[in-house]
Amino acid sequence: TPSAVQKIKELLRDKPDHVGVKVGVRTRGCNGLSYTLEYTKSKGESDEEVVQDGVRVFIEKKAQLTLLGTEMDYVEDKLSSEFVFNNPNIKGTCGCGESFNI
Repeated sequence: TPSAVQKIKELLRDKPDHVGVKVGVRTRGCNGLSYTLEYTKSKGESDEEVVQDGVRVFIEKKAQLTLLGTEMDYVEDKLSSEFVFNNPNIKGTCGCGESFNI
């Protein structure tokens, strides 16, 4: 979303040696999978690259099918600010929202 693009641009301003962010999934939590998000200095050999409004997001190979069709957003409210993944592939989530299953 435009909000996520703007936040990533802000975060990368202080990291000139990084070219974008990498999104992946890890086995974790009570429901199976959780998202990972980290700065990256280069595109991995098997990464899928998505460019939107000058922001480069790389998707790890093992997460590509899991994240197919997913929208990444950045949301701020009075108590928190976070990246949110709106993933149409999810079959269930844990009560705290930390993990999901497909």
